[in-house]
Amino acid sequence: QVQLVESGGGLVQAGGSLRLSCAASGRLFGFNRMGWHRQAPGKQRELVAVMASSGSTNYADSVKGRFTVSRDNAKNTVYLQMNGLKPDDTAVYYCNAGHFEGSRWNDYWGQGTQVTVSS
Repeated sequence: QVQLVESGGGLVQAGGSLRLSCAASGRLFGFNRMGWHRQAPGKQRELVAVMASSGSTNYADSVKGRFTVSRDNAKNTVYLQMNGLKPDDTAVYYCNAGHFEGSRWNDYWGQGTQVTVSS
C-alpha cells in the first residue's frame, strides 16, 4: 500500500523560506508524477508544483520564481523549496504522487502539512 509522509511545514514570517519533503513508500517502482497541491481555508485545492519522472515541471503562476520542486527518484521523495513566502501562501500543503498501471491512473495523497506565513 502506497503511503506519502510529508514534513517541513510550520510558521514563518513573510519573506522567509521553508522546505517541504514528501517520502513515498509501498511501491517498488517510481511514480510518473510527484508534486504538491495546497488548500487554503474556504478555497478549493489547487496545484502548486509538479514534476514528471522526465524532469519536466509545472508551476502555478502565483509561485513561479519563488518555489522550486525537485525529486530524488531513487528515494521516491519529492521536495518543495519555498522562498519569498507571502501570507497568501498560507495553506495546508498536500503531497501528491501518481502512476500509470496499464491504462489506469493511480493517484495518492499525503495527510497534509500546515504552512502559515505571518505578515
